[in-house]
Amino acid sequence: MDPKTPLMLVTGGLGSGKTTLVRRILDNASCRIAVLMNEFGEIAIDSEVIAGENVNIIELAGGCVCCSMTGEFEAAVKEIIEKIKPDLILVEATGVAESDALTYEVEDLPDVRLDSVLCVIDAFADARFPSIGYASRTQIAAADIILINKIDLVSADEALAVESRVRKYNSHAILLKTTGCEVGTEILFGTNIGPRPRHYVTAGETAFESFSWQSDKKLDSGRFEEFARDLPPRVFRSKGFVILDNGGRLFNFVAGRFDFEDFPAQSNRLVFIGKDLDALRDEIFEKLRACEE
Repeated sequence: MDPKTPLMLVTGGLGSGKTTLVRRILDNASCRIAVLMNEFGEIAIDSEVIAGENVNIIELAGGCVCCSMTGEFEAAVKEIIEKIKPDLILVEATGVAESDALTYEVEDLPDVRLDSVLCVIDAFADARFPSIGYASRTQIAAADIILINKIDLVSADEALAVESRVRKYNSHAILLKTTGCEVGTEILFGTNIGPRPRHYVTAGETAFESFSWQSDKKLDSGRFEEFARDLPPRVFRSKGFVILDNGGRLFNFVAGRFDFEDFPAQSNRLVFIGKDLDALRDEIFEKLRACEE
């Protein structure tokens, strides 16, 4: 049984830096990513266009692809999965897209699961025009991760005011202050499930840390769900495989939201990513062992 293809939504206002973020993700990709856009926009395209029924496809360096919709969204996603078999699909929404509607549409797709919703905020524009419209409010409210971008163009007080306005509409999301959308993809996707602790440095932020946990013992499903609900805010992402008393699962956690997908896991393998995690490692391990049967 293959897991559903994870899909990440990237939203944000016009000129906020969404395409810059997409370029950064593609430049640092360690897996096969398909980017779905309404148009190719600023992505530099030098390869031949592969015309499909619902999507035009461009092969990029490193095995990634850039796709432009020519048909319905669901049909385009299905065609991408069938023709390309990506490890992850990244959808760059238009600047006026309403994220709640987009999120519902993704959650209804049979072949993908919503990995996370990311919103890019233009700190410079927000500081000068602080009124937030309806589309922007839905984008902020639906986000799991929010990049407050162009932080170098505003003062410290203005940055705090932007953050305060964002928090009015979303109290749970991971907030990252960035310049040029410089952020580690490990933080966005939580893709590393290696055995060694790692440290990530992100512009404008203190260092992020990660560690992993492995076990061959079956976990009590009720106790593990309680563990996931009680993960502290310093844990931004957790992802991996668990063997529960009711079967194997793929586990995905971001900013307090988590879900499971049926998967024939052979062992428990989880990675945790966040800030100042070294102090939490032993506590998290103890709680995980308490979930074991």
